[in-house]
Amino acid sequence: MNADVSHAAVSPAAPARKPRHIAIVMDGNGRWAQARHRPRTIGHRAGARAVNACIDACLDDGIEVLTLFAFSSENWRRPKEEVGALMQLFLRALDREVDELLRRGVRVRFVGERAAFAPELRSRMARAEELTRGNTRLHLCIAANYGGRWDIAQAARALALRAAAGDIDPARIDEHMLAPQIALSDLPDADLFIRTGGERRISNFLLWQLAYCELYFTDILWPDFDAAALRAAIADFAGRERRFGMTAAQIAAGATP
Repeated sequence: MNADVSHAAVSPAAPARKPRHIAIVMDGNGRWAQARHRPRTIGHRAGARAVNACIDACLDDGIEVLTLFAFSSENWRRPKEEVGALMQLFLRALDREVDELLRRGVRVRFVGERAAFAPELRSRMARAEELTRGNTRLHLCIAANYGGRWDIAQAARALALRAAAGDIDPARIDEHMLAPQIALSDLPDADLFIRTGGERRISNFLLWQLAYCELYFTDILWPDFDAAALRAAIADFAGRERRFGMTAAQIAAGATP
């Protein structure tokens, strides 16, 4: 489950077997700044540069979907000053980066409960989505005020409303009926989950979408996570045997999961 491959051991070329959808918990910005005796906000700014490096590598390697956990529903508990700085960082990043992402064929979309954000930020988010809607080279999904439990709960609520209206029989509700209500249901489920910063947990991120995901944890703090680090994770993924409930013999015989 856990592999932290050194940068030097990884070839610049992406391995032949690669994930379609990479999901990342970008952890370690605050500790990166504290190690340098700087405010935590400096770490978040450095982390924004790591996001750009990761996007570049995904574009170069033909990754279809990149989902980044930018702000969880639990992050509102952080100090007010830090939350405010993060909101301003979001605003500046949207203003600065969206035109370049448009030019490079990146589609930007946000997943999470937006009502808690200021109208100015919600407007910028909607503009970025609309401007890049036609792009298909890379789907960049930003999870903001997002939680995996919230995601499943809102999907269940949608089906409950339909059942209450008599449109569906509650007895017929199963995972296949629930799946289209889950966020990002039009995209492939995550194949590779990466968490930086040394912690070994999922932290309420994409709980439904990670059902058969390969998990990769690294001690690298997010601001130091670069293209080489990403390709180390992809190389590790390429060496995994993904069986999806089948046996190794079935996979070796060419059975399709």
